[in-house]
Amino acid sequence: MVNVMKSIQLIPLEHKGEKRMLVKFPYDLELIAIVKKVADAKWSQTHKSWHVADTPEKIKEVVNAFKGLANVDTSIANEKIPFLRDRTPVKKAEVKVETGNGRQGETVNGNQLSVNGVKEKVISKQLAVGKEESSKFKVSGSKLEKEGQPLFDPERKGRVVMMEIVDEKKIILRFPFARAHVAKVKTLPYYQWHKEGRYWTFPYTANIKSEIENYFSRFGFEIECSFKKSKTKELKEKKNYTNDRKIPKEYLEILTLKRYSEKTINTYRKAFIDFINYFKTKDLDTITGDDIKDYLLYMIEKRKISASLQHIIINAIKFYYEKVLKLDKLPYITIERPFKEKTLPAVLSEEEVQKIISAIDNLKHKTLILTIYSAGLRISELINLKLADIDSKRKIVIIKEAKGKKDRYSLLSEKLLLYLRRYYKEYKPQKWLFEGQNGEQYSDSSIYNILYTACNKAGINKKISVHTLRHSFATHLLERGADLRYIQELLGHGSSKTTEIYTHITRKGMEQVKSPLDNLDI
Repeated sequence: MVNVMKSIQLIPLEHKGEKRMLVKFPYDLELIAIVKKVADAKWSQTHKSWHVADTPEKIKEVVNAFKGLANVDTSIANEKIPFLRDRTPVKKAEVKVETGNGRQGETVNGNQLSVNGVKEKVISKQLAVGKEESSKFKVSGSKLEKEGQPLFDPERKGRVVMMEIVDEKKIILRFPFARAHVAKVKTLPYYQWHKEGRYWTFPYTANIKSEIENYFSRFGFEIECSFKKSKTKELKEKKNYTNDRKIPKEYLEILTLKRYSEKTINTYRKAFIDFINYFKTKDLDTITGDDIKDYLLYMIEKRKISASLQHIIINAIKFYYEKVLKLDKLPYITIERPFKEKTLPAVLSEEEVQKIISAIDNLKHKTLILTIYSAGLRISELINLKLADIDSKRKIVIIKEAKGKKDRYSLLSEKLLLYLRRYYKEYKPQKWLFEGQNGEQYSDSSIYNILYTACNKAGINKKISVHTLRHSFATHLLERGADLRYIQELLGHGSSKTTEIYTHITRKGMEQVKSPLDNLDI
């Protein structure tokens, strides 16, 4: 059996104002474990890749870390000049030049060309020659044309990147082909290749524009940036806003003083920044209830937001006017809310949970998934678990400051305890029960990757998330006869109505009910 070496690519970029190097490779748990050991290695959710500092020492460290296991391609990282489309050996070629009246000028190999007293620069001293040893060019105005097709200005050929910004909403990008450049643009969020027009598009943001400019400038490209208005006037100017209006300082301060969770603060911040940038020409204290209604209609009709996101936006807006500006009596409190969706959560059967767990080979990953399912934890609750939160004598898991700043107890399975002891002996965590790189908290994206990989391996095709394990925990308890009140306490629900949703999912008692079709003689 041939042992095929894995491939890793290093791609330079500017990330959050720093020179970084993406360490790109297909999802592989073994490679992930190695890159985590590289000092300074971080995961970027935007680029869906690990990245390290862009220094020769760090590149050498990465290469040594993967030595014997994977081939690390450093050609892009070391490249200092633009890539060429092909690397055909270059040799000199004669160029025949003719004017519009058919007269031929002199054959040249130099830089200057004289035809009827008009001087033109030859495209290059040296031309890459393939099958044809020479080509015919004619003078047209101040440019050279080949077979009727206009060429780049000779001084700029192969060194120009064209960037067009449409309505301050979309970036259209064209650049000389090179695999390195293609690999780079694929690291930018929401990229799209348009084969017919042979150009790339991205959503317009100042960060994406800056990253494109910084990257191609490093290779000596000249960047031509132009702005264009589209013919579509459906949304006029309101569609073309960017998030450059800053959020009021008091808004974040009061969120913090009220001890909102970091996740909630970040969610409110993003929603409110979008809202205030919709009304760039208005003072925030002059925005009316009708203005807010107009914004919500735009979000629903044009940006197709969900009902849950609509609730979040309304909460973020109301928080500012009611808690920051103290405008309780104004119509902000009467903003229309959507009907609450009555959807049932996805649930796995006990057999499917067994398959997922069996598909995980890594001890740490398996113990992590077992802990979520065994205690019915939210992903944030698992990440925040500390060693002291496992009470092996009382057989409980202590969850501190969970959703709503509430503490609670949950179940500690005997089987889970055995796995936890094995896991502790092998990994020796110091603070957090499950530690990530450099002893930091485990990332939620890593947990998602563990579950999705296990589902694929186990052949589970349901659309699920990590939270599905929590739903499955509650449903399986109910099916095995646990009292709904106890399940409510284990899950940390403030209201029994929230827990009652699992009565609509459980199979308990349904086995005794048969479809009336089964009584027909067919």
